[in-house]
Amino acid sequence: MGKPAQAASTAPVNAEASIVTESVRDRILRTARDLFYRDGIRAVGVDTVVAQSGVAKTSLYRWFPSKDALIAAVLEEEAKFRWERWDRNAAVSDQEPRALLRSQLAGIVRFVTHKAYRGCPFMNVTAEFADPEHPARVVAMQVCDELRKRVGDLVKAIPGVRDPNALTDQIVLLIDGAMSAAHMQGPEGPHKHLITAADALVDVQLR
Repeated sequence: MGKPAQAASTAPVNAEASIVTESVRDRILRTARDLFYRDGIRAVGVDTVVAQSGVAKTSLYRWFPSKDALIAAVLEEEAKFRWERWDRNAAVSDQEPRALLRSQLAGIVRFVTHKAYRGCPFMNVTAEFADPEHPARVVAMQVCDELRKRVGDLVKAIPGVRDPNALTDQIVLLIDGAMSAAHMQGPEGPHKHLITAADALVDVQLR
């Protein structure tokens, strides 16, 4: 009878420890994400993340054995948030294919005109890390590939498009340009023409 009672008494303790540990990881990621985006990844050291997050350095290294591992985890979290926003936007949009494309482009315009916008996090990473094998750059390229896939799915759903691959590349190029222009030129940059420029490209394909 004693053994089952002992097992029952230890289960809540283990569950509580799991919750506490997970919150520490989330705090580290949230702090690193804010610092990396605001100040640049190379400019922020692990000691700064530790100080700002209020966790012990041993706790950080328990979850992330190196700064590169932390950078990659931050970018994976950023990617998750990006595609969650994309999916939420799709869920509340008009499902007519062209209207859905416009809706996603409008979401991008809202993103790049936010007052906290300091450039696309994934573009920023590729500027800081030239090595194609760097974990952060690998994640950034995966996001680029996913964007092209998602835009391609929208384009292929529009009836009458003659060359969906070319149109996909053109619209992705517009998106990349809008993200860069908003970072460089601020609210009055040419990114505000993203939707009308994409519409013009679609019209050419449908002629």
